[in-house]
Amino acid sequence: MINKIRDYCERRGFEVCTRLGDRMGIRPSVVRLYFIYISFLAFGSPVLIYFMMAFWIRLKDYLQRNRTSVLDL
Repeated sequence: MINKIRDYCERRGFEVCTRLGDRMGIRPSVVRLYFIYISFLAFGSPVLIYFMMAFWIRLKDYLQRNRTSVLDL
């Protein structure tokens, strides 16, 4: 049940932890735990970093999707 909820949130969310974990070669759950620990130690300021990363990921996806659709014509 927990895995279904987490998968739903990752698909509908920003997928920052999943993509960062895939890029670094570690499990996304480890990235999530470290993010939570750092958020507690830094009084929540990593949340801003998370949203900035989410913005860049969405922007990159948007640009790649538009670039490939133009080339497919």
